[in-house]
Amino acid sequence: MRAPKPCCAVRNDFRVEGLVNDWKFAQKDASEELALLTQFSFKKRQANGDVSFVITIREYVAPPKNQFARFFAQADKHVNQKIAPILPTGWGNSILDALNDCIRMIRQFPCEGEETSTATGASGG
Repeated sequence: MRAPKPCCAVRNDFRVEGLVNDWKFAQKDASEELALLTQFSFKKRQANGDVSFVITIREYVAPPKNQFARFFAQADKHVNQKIAPILPTGWGNSILDALNDCIRMIRQFPCEGEETSTATGASGG
């Protein structure tokens, strides 16, 4: 004998993206550039030791003026310090796009002059 089918489907995959984000209604004008901040940690492994980064993602209610994407990622320290220091950043239409762009810059350029976990004896974390 077969078990009866349930009258309604139950979903176990709760996702925040599917919910209405009430915080967005706090912005009254696009010039206010209200954004939700999300942080990630990233460790770049190098021959002279690991370098830890904190990457902050800003999810804007509406894209800032002269931008077309709502997500902006920015690392907490520069890379390529000896030649032309650059702060890794990334724009995207999702957290993943912005985060990937920022991490790509971290991977692409050397970290020179930053303290590393092996040089300082810290656990890196």
